[in-house]
This record gives sequence, C-alpha cells and structure tokens, in this order.
Amino acid sequence: MPQNDIRKIQVQGVHHITLNGADRQTSIDFWEGVLGMPFIFDQPNLDDPNQGHLYFDPGDGRLITIFTDEDRKPDATPVPEAVGSLHHLAFNVSQASFWQIAERLDARGVSHSGPVDRGFMDSIYFRDPLGLRIELASYRFFPPEGCREADVMIEAHRVRVERGDHHIDKVHLADALERLTERRHASLSSDRSPKKGY
Repeated sequence: MPQNDIRKIQVQGVHHITLNGADRQTSIDFWEGVLGMPFIFDQPNLDDPNQGHLYFDPGDGRLITIFTDEDRKPDATPVPEAVGSLHHLAFNVSQASFWQIAERLDARGVSHSGPVDRGFMDSIYFRDPLGLRIELASYRFFPPEGCREADVMIEAHRVRVERGDHHIDKVHLADALERLTERRHASLSSDRSPKKGY
C-alpha cells in the first residue's frame, strides 16, 4: 500500500481496561473496598459464560472491568514483567488523599514503596491481591482553565529541554503554567512580562 494511503486510527481516550481477576468477592473488596471505586455494573462475561464481568468507576467515568471466576483463588505472586506485558496500572488521587495512602495501606498490612518524588507528581506503589503493581499518583499542579494535564506536561517538557535539565521538576511546571496561561487567556496589557510589583 502506498504511504499516502496509510491513515491513522485516531483514539480519543481510554475506554476501559479489563483485568483477569480471581473470585468475585476479591475484586469487590479490593477495587471498591480499598480503592473506593464504585461497583457499577455486573453481568456475565459475554465471551465465557462461566466467568463474571464486574465494572468499577475509577473516578473519571471511564471503566476498570474484571473477569471473575469462582474457581480461581487469589495469588499474590508478582505479575511477570515480560516484554509486552503490563508493568503497572496508575490511578490519579488528590494531594489530600495521597498523603494518607501509606498509613491506610499499613493498616491493612500491605507492603508499599512509601511516597516517591517524581518531580511533576508524587507516587506510591504497591501490589493488588493478585500481584499487579498499582501506582497511586498525584500531580503537583492544576492545569489552567481550558487546558488538560497533557498540555501542561508537554509544555513542561519543552521548558526542561530548553534548559538542558535531566527531568521535569516543579520549576518547569510553574513556568509551563505561566506560558499556557499567557497563550490561552487574553489580557488588555501590552506587556505581560514579570514586574516587581512592590
């Protein structure tokens, strides 16, 4: 096929993520009872009537779905990290919630990484009851009105590269927020450069 006949298939976000679970109650206890995701939909797996198909809302209206089978028991052995396999699944949490995670995992006896500084976000890692690595991540910024997190990240990346810095950190985020605000929000001022102001 000639190159000019090749077209992209444009996606518009994650529709859902489906995981192979163990029994039904293990899924409900973890996804709703630990991570607070409302259990919103329950039906048989349409491709395998011996399995259940549970749906959970991770907080943004997208879906996490789990295939369950009452003959499968939880196995906490870490999921293999082979080429092409899932390394981890990350969920967004607020800063208010983030700083409670370690204590709440400790109360359940769950081993975790403790807070990890990622420069542009804070993260904590642990395993679900079936050995899948879960990350709970909290951005250190709010996007300007009309922007998305991805807009801030690409602009912070540009700032970081311009300065020759190793990774995105808080200063790159702050400068990206300023640039995005100037581009996206009009002002009557002819000079929007920083001023002493005092």
